[in-house]
Amino acid sequence: MLNSIRDFFERNIAAPAAAGGDGHSIQLATAALLVEVARIDRESTPDERAIVERAIRDKFGLSESETAALIGLAEAEMQQATDYFQFTSLVNRNFSAEQKQRVIEMMWRVAYADAELSAHENHLMRKIADLLHVPHGDYIAAKMRAQEPAR
Repeated sequence: MLNSIRDFFERNIAAPAAAGGDGHSIQLATAALLVEVARIDRESTPDERAIVERAIRDKFGLSESETAALIGLAEAEMQQATDYFQFTSLVNRNFSAEQKQRVIEMMWRVAYADAELSAHENHLMRKIADLLHVPHGDYIAAKMRAQEPAR
């Protein structure tokens, strides 16, 4: 599966791979987590989609077409995934504590995009924060930052 992902990125995504060759995989893992927040309550809104797109574009410096391709692949991966470990393990291996907190903040921004926090979104956020080993205080701080107007 990783070879097909790598082939896709080499053909469609111009962003360079991070050290160790996990650059494209970490982009996919991060995008998949953001996509999951938007789709978890089965009511993905245009506002949620816009925040996912902006977060991915800003985080990885991708063009609009590269962002759309990455989101499409992330959506396909999330539909086939049986759990979140394949995504969170990559984030844990490749991101610092501060970067993981930023991922949680981006996820909260997606959850708050439609001005309604569902029980499913809330549960997912706590679960992913636990899988990413984000301390509770940092989790709450990310949640509070996400409620502030976008900078």
